[in-house]
Amino acid sequence: MTDNELKTNFTPIWVIVGMMCFIQSIYILLAHLLQQPLQQAPMMAESREILRSVFYLIAIVIFPLTNLTRHIQLRLNQTIASNTSLNKRYLVTVMVSQIMIASIGSLGFIIFILGDGFNSLYIFSFLAFLGFFLYRPKEDEYQNLKSHYHER
Repeated sequence: MTDNELKTNFTPIWVIVGMMCFIQSIYILLAHLLQQPLQQAPMMAESREILRSVFYLIAIVIFPLTNLTRHIQLRLNQTIASNTSLNKRYLVTVMVSQIMIASIGSLGFIIFILGDGFNSLYIFSFLAFLGFFLYRPKEDEYQNLKSHYHER
């Protein structure tokens, strides 16, 4: 596959990744611009600390769960015959990974709205951006799928 074909195939996939990063950036921007209106009715500190701990636990679980889900989807893309094009199948694989990771950033925004500080928002946002990087579209994955796809 030529570089031009690969670039054409990856364009919609990178648009999805870019949109996820943009949405996470909007969370941070909104938090800075609208801190007072967003935190009108903060949650009690004890309850918020428990909820924050639960959110951290969810974030910790989402990373390996995303890795497992992506691995399963990639194997299914290789083994199951379908009328759907390989590009669309890989797009769905990347989208599912990105959406799962984006939920971590959403948890940070939720805990911020409930009265927590910017520190938690930044930590969850950093984890989301890290996940966006880790589960980005990868040429070697796509090439591997393409070789298995043509073998059938």
